[in-house]
Amino acid sequence: MKKEKTLIALTVLVDVIGIGIVIPVLPFYVQSFGAKPFIITLLFAIFAFFSFLSAPFLGALSDKIGRRPVLVLSILSTAIGWMIFAMANQIWILFLGRIIDGIAAGNLPIAQSYLSDISKTDKERTENFGLIGSMFGIGFIIGPMIGGVLSSVSHSFPFWVVGILALVNSILVFFFLPETNKNIDKEKKLSLNPMTPLIKAVKNKELLPAYIIWLFFGMATVGMHSVFALFLEHAFGYGAFTAGIFMTGIGVVIAINQGVALKHFWLKKFKESNLTLWLMPTFAVGYLLMGIELLPIFLVGMVMITFSQSVLRVTLSSQIAGSAAPHERGEVMGILASVMSISTIIGPIVAGYVFQIKENLPFIFSGIYALIAFGIILCIRRKMQKKILPEDINVAPQDI
Repeated sequence: MKKEKTLIALTVLVDVIGIGIVIPVLPFYVQSFGAKPFIITLLFAIFAFFSFLSAPFLGALSDKIGRRPVLVLSILSTAIGWMIFAMANQIWILFLGRIIDGIAAGNLPIAQSYLSDISKTDKERTENFGLIGSMFGIGFIIGPMIGGVLSSVSHSFPFWVVGILALVNSILVFFFLPETNKNIDKEKKLSLNPMTPLIKAVKNKELLPAYIIWLFFGMATVGMHSVFALFLEHAFGYGAFTAGIFMTGIGVVIAINQGVALKHFWLKKFKESNLTLWLMPTFAVGYLLMGIELLPIFLVGMVMITFSQSVLRVTLSSQIAGSAAPHERGEVMGILASVMSISTIIGPIVAGYVFQIKENLPFIFSGIYALIAFGIILCIRRKMQKKILPEDINVAPQDI
């Protein structure tokens, strides 16, 4: 059992390291092709779009033929996608690499399903899901650092490294990871409609405002990430290495805040609903400060959004899930994932477009998104009464 958990942890870690490398390095690599900022952010969005389209199919496929073959396929597509991206000599090849990676990007949900399969108790499942959270924290710390350091060789080199790591990982999973799905349903019909969760979200009048809050929260976060390195270059003259150091610092703060402070400080000192109410305007102001091209003010804003975002991600999703009936919570978490996917598509596209108009506009837009979310929270906060305690909700980490 330990071997299986180690391989799953490695799978998630390699996936997250890849994400961590993308944010500080990808913009500079793509700029070498003469691409404008909008094209750069479109590369973020195209991955999210194809991931959104394929997610329901891959989940159903893992129920039909087993977790292991789908996981191998997903990891292998990541390896191929990054290698194509690294060897590109034209912009359309960059898009091809991101599409191949996105179209089979099921590593995280399948890894969660695998760990759920091997869990004998609820407590063990929670601990196993915590392992994924730990890998996210580690990946977001070392990923940007690796990207920044390796970019000193060349801007394409970090993508070769991640591609090779993913290839090795796929080989290890193929040869050493046993199948865990003992209830394979070969007759199961495969769903190809990614819109099903969103249709259900729109029809749920009680939770629809909460889903809209989640959408704007995601757009604010992902939009900023997609232009973060570009803004550092424009405003302060920093390159990929320094952008990687910045992102590593953000990763450390998030890991400490979610891994230690949330449980031992935030939720002990404050009500979950109050945290959401107080931190959302902090989140908004932080973005507005980051848009000011003065380094001390930029750093203050960055600290504000890093602290608030890492807490809000947990409190918002927990409140939304806790507001649903017990038999609906699994479905609600699936809807949250779909809504976040939509924000990961819209956020970078808008950020790239407005960045070309004025470089600090993406931060202003992110601040506005957060203020809209805050306004909705003020309107519905009495309705967002949890039916159970926060610790009873198992909120799996999500990638944005």
